Amino acid sequence: MTQHGEISDYLSVHQLTKKFGKFTALDDISFSTKLGEFLCVLGPSGCGKTTVLRAIAGLEKPTSGTIVVEGRDVTQLPVSRRNVGIVFQSYALFPNLTAEDNIAYGLKQRSKKAKGVEGRVTELLETVGLSGMGNKYPAQLSGGQQQRVALARAMAISPHLLLLDEPLSALDAKVRIRLRSEIRQLQKRLGVTTIMVTHDQEEALTMADRILIIDRGKLVQMGTPGEVYDKPATPFVASFIGSMNFITKVRKMEDGIFGVGEHRLKISNGRGARRVQNGEPVMIGVRPEDVMIQADGGDGINTLNTLVSAIEYRGSLFRLSLNLPISGNDYTTIDADVPSEKVRRLGLQENMHLPIHLPVDRIRVYAA
Repeated sequence: MTQHGEISDYLSVHQLTKKFGKFTALDDISFSTKLGEFLCVLGPSGCGKTTVLRAIAGLEKPTSGTIVVEGRDVTQLPVSRRNVGIVFQSYALFPNLTAEDNIAYGLKQRSKKAKGVEGRVTELLETVGLSGMGNKYPAQLSGGQQQRVALARAMAISPHLLLLDEPLSALDAKVRIRLRSEIRQLQKRLGVTTIMVTHDQEEALTMADRILIIDRGKLVQMGTPGEVYDKPATPFVASFIGSMNFITKVRKMEDGIFGVGEHRLKISNGRGARRVQNGEPVMIGVRPEDVMIQADGGDGINTLNTLVSAIEYRGSLFRLSLNLPISGNDYTTIDADVPSEKVRRLGLQENMHLPIHLPVDRIRVYAA
């Protein structure tokens, strides 16, 4: 708490560990959220992200650690005493109940007066864009509509926390894109603190205020979408969120200068380079969209001569695979994302030589 007694963090998770026998699903994870924040927990399948959500909900008892909501320790409390709304991947709607009755279920369990329940259900149906569809059963609704009903049901009890467990993964791409925007707008309007588990990086980048990234049960980075994309803390984060070219067998020559075979690259000291000693082997990373095409050649700083080995059409852009000679017959491949208009204008083709430029401030340095 602050010196004035105000709660600085709405949710605080401290040293959370969960073991299933000898398997450690969560390993000493700590993080916090502010009131009204939308936090995405992101990671590959089996990394422990759903276990985080289930522990916060009270569906899994932590092996150790604490969970505090509004200054109240809820670590040992059952789900019924945590006032959380949960939306599952599978919707978990009652097939024999209408949309109205599904939404009203939690309210009736709390002994609300019938008239109050009816008004709240009508309000929620309107909120999620399902006015006039309350008498339909789940089987009569599309996947997107069912997920809206599940969301309305979770919101019915006015929860302190809204927990979403991969709520969009079962939907087709177009519905998923539309619904993620609707969920985000609804969350902002209602101001409910929300934690969503997902393995979809685009989903996390477009919806979250902050992203918590888990790898094999450990918290590896937490930050805004811009921070985790632009300043990935580890090679895992760099490759999991977006695409990243990695170049190995790199050594620091002097402050800000790194050697790649016979090439010399200038790299900003703020991108991991400051921690490296002269002569130390490292790995560098640069995103495909940051690889710039030098149409006029030139010998400017960080300009490298490559050979186009493959061109892949991706609609609005082309993915170019570029071979960069290192020494002798040894080379490494760098991917570059180039707008389709530029590829056509420059007449880029396979097997042509192509100079590229790696911006000083877009290259990251990692331990070898």
